[in-house]
Amino acid sequence: MNQFGLLYAKHPERAVEAVRINMQAIGKELADLGIDVDCAPVLDVPVPGSHDVIGDRALASDPETVRSLAVAACEGLMDAGIVPVIKHLPGHGRAAVDSHKELPVVDTPEAGLAGQDLLPFQKVAALPVAGMTAHVVYTTFDPDQPATLSRKVIAHVIRDRIGFSGLLFSDDLGMKALESSFSDRASKCLSAGCDIALHCCGDLIEMQQVADGSSRLSDSAIVSFERLESYRGKPRIDVDGTAIAFQVASLLEAAA
Repeated sequence: MNQFGLLYAKHPERAVEAVRINMQAIGKELADLGIDVDCAPVLDVPVPGSHDVIGDRALASDPETVRSLAVAACEGLMDAGIVPVIKHLPGHGRAAVDSHKELPVVDTPEAGLAGQDLLPFQKVAALPVAGMTAHVVYTTFDPDQPATLSRKVIAHVIRDRIGFSGLLFSDDLGMKALESSFSDRASKCLSAGCDIALHCCGDLIEMQQVADGSSRLSDSAIVSFERLESYRGKPRIDVDGTAIAFQVASLLEAAA
């Protein structure tokens, strides 16, 4: 995705067009397979010295560039009838370690996070999209719990400050940033304010534990889900994947 950010630095309009049609093509492939959700785009803003786990999934290191490209990326997926899942709220770009392997702790003051990390999410939050939390501790917001398990972060930062009111997924509960049993992880993330406890590896024993710790969808989550479904509807485009691949490649040549 960072190829679109590189293009944006030279030709913003071309970059916006390229990322939109690229996501239309991805969305069409998913829709053809019966898939109606994509955990993309990444809105994290990486900073120097951060771990490369986000890497080239990040659109850019400038929050306004990320915002512009993320809106177009979401629109491209929605054109194909796919629900985007923006991630990782409220921002994974400063993490110095890989949350798949250990728990990142970010000590950046509130002003620094507000002036950079939160901005792309604030710009995209009003779109009919879902969201995903970060397994990251932000000491300025909650020194004790990662965002996924923190009522403070979900209620006061993700919901209130960012203004995200949509369906909220946890990041993968199988990641090693989290400890304790899988039933406990599921219960804690839902109690903290996540709507969906996400578990990805397919291990049956872990899945059973996640189910044991889960509850029925809350009324507010059902409303958010139904809102997404009503907007998603049928695809608004019919794209030719081969033609789009050629078109995107032509646009990206300017970034080389």
